[in-house]
Amino acid sequence: MDPITQGVLGASLPQASHRGERFAAAGILGFLAGMAPDLDVLIRSSNDPLLFLEYHRQFTHSLVFIPFGGLFCALVLHIALGRGRGLTFSQSWLFCTLGYATHAVLDACTTYGTMLFWPFSDVRIAWNTISIIDPLFTLPLLVGVILSARRSSPVYATVALSWALVYMGLGLVQRDAAVTMGYEIAAARGHTPLRLEAKPSFGNIIVWKVVYETDDRYHVDAVRAGISPRTFPGESVKKLVVERDFPWLDAGTQQALDIERFRWFSNGYVAMDPHNANRVIDIRYSMLPNEVAPLWSLELRRDAGPLEHADYVTHRRTEPDTGSRLWQMLGGG
Repeated sequence: MDPITQGVLGASLPQASHRGERFAAAGILGFLAGMAPDLDVLIRSSNDPLLFLEYHRQFTHSLVFIPFGGLFCALVLHIALGRGRGLTFSQSWLFCTLGYATHAVLDACTTYGTMLFWPFSDVRIAWNTISIIDPLFTLPLLVGVILSARRSSPVYATVALSWALVYMGLGLVQRDAAVTMGYEIAAARGHTPLRLEAKPSFGNIIVWKVVYETDDRYHVDAVRAGISPRTFPGESVKKLVVERDFPWLDAGTQQALDIERFRWFSNGYVAMDPHNANRVIDIRYSMLPNEVAPLWSLELRRDAGPLEHADYVTHRRTEPDTGSRLWQMLGGG
């Protein structure tokens, strides 16, 4: 989830559970601790472009790490902020731990995948109930946290937390409706999906990206779930078969190993880019939910040495009409 949302959710829990004064201090420490787990993005290597994918949402997002993460935050934030605002170290630790605890659970509600059970499992948990940015989720949280701090009352933070739970519940209902529509789309085509998932499109829980797998292809469509449901047929692409798609690539090279690392990160939803024969794409993410065009990919080089890594590439350019097309889908047009 975006940092602001992580911060305000992190602030809301210590504010809602606090009884006494210093609601602003509780909110500030919770806000900063709520963002802290994403400091794992600093774990990078100039030689290994995929290293950050392995560590992002890993140990800092593990449930067993929460008390330690809260302690580390408190050791810094109590000296920097808490002590000067009249908090004891125990209070700072509590506020930081509560704020830190919200982060991983919120991330698991998105589609990216979070290793909640590290080090016991490297499975990436993704409940697919909310987009990584959703203003309708974030703004009420922000208002509640600000009011709670200004009026020194837990009521507003409690209302904000209640809104978060209700919105996640709505996301779950919408996700299940989108999955049902996805199976109907597949059945109409005579397909029996090996697996099917629905993921919210950017910034909302109304329009969803449905991805399903058949024997040799991935199929991508968009659906408008809930009131006035509608489908928006999309594209399909062949599943990645390394031996077929990259016959020139030796199995023991670092680039071949990087493909498997990228496959793990992408939960297996990988294909060769139909527009670039040297690129492996993660088909789960695109700006428009009925398209395959990726937000990131792995780019291979034929002239790379056996120990050289593949390149990780992000794709942020959009067509001029991307926003209007998504808006039309939201409106059912």
